[in-house]
Amino acid sequence: MSRFIDNCTGVILAGGENRRMPVLKAFIEVEGRKIIDRNIRVMKRVFEEIFIVTNQPELYVYLDACLLGDVYNIRGPMTGILTSLMNASNDWIFVTACDMPFINEETIRYLARKRDGYDAVLPEKEPLFAFYSKRLLSSMEMAILSGKRELKDFLTKKKVKYLSKEEIVGIGNGWRAFVNLNTPEDVNIYLRPQDALKFRKHHTRRRQCLDLEPQS
Repeated sequence: MSRFIDNCTGVILAGGENRRMPVLKAFIEVEGRKIIDRNIRVMKRVFEEIFIVTNQPELYVYLDACLLGDVYNIRGPMTGILTSLMNASNDWIFVTACDMPFINEETIRYLARKRDGYDAVLPEKEPLFAFYSKRLLSSMEMAILSGKRELKDFLTKKKVKYLSKEEIVGIGNGWRAFVNLNTPEDVNIYLRPQDALKFRKHHTRRRQCLDLEPQS
């Protein structure tokens, strides 16, 4: 039996604008490893085909993954999901974000087992830790091109399996798997004190370097 999840491609979305974080979120260090490195390591245990969707491919060329740019110049995670559905050699994709440091194999496999009869499988309010079927491809493309880019709205009329908090809490590391680091405050809340301290020191050094740059 294959160790990989059947008929599914793993996807990491790394195209966010990073407006609220002073550093690239994918490269924040957690327990001695960058988030992107941690996530690739998990993905390789469960998926044979892996994509990173990014508008900065030069940052990720060192990783053993296929790099994709958005198929349309329209910002938002739904465009990244569409791009992955178009390029995947499998009928399903699993999507996560580059700022989620605690994804784990057990939770991913649990969601995968819930796919039968649905077009998407996701925890409540967590569309970026989810499985999506290629059956959604055409309607998703039409939604994006018509300006309807809100993923949660798009899913309202689809066959979606939503997993409750009560169902997820005992799987893997529970709802910690869905933590994402959007702001420096999130770093302080969710990371170990030593990791948060390292982040603050790096942020301070970077800000000092920017202050020293000559003004044009």
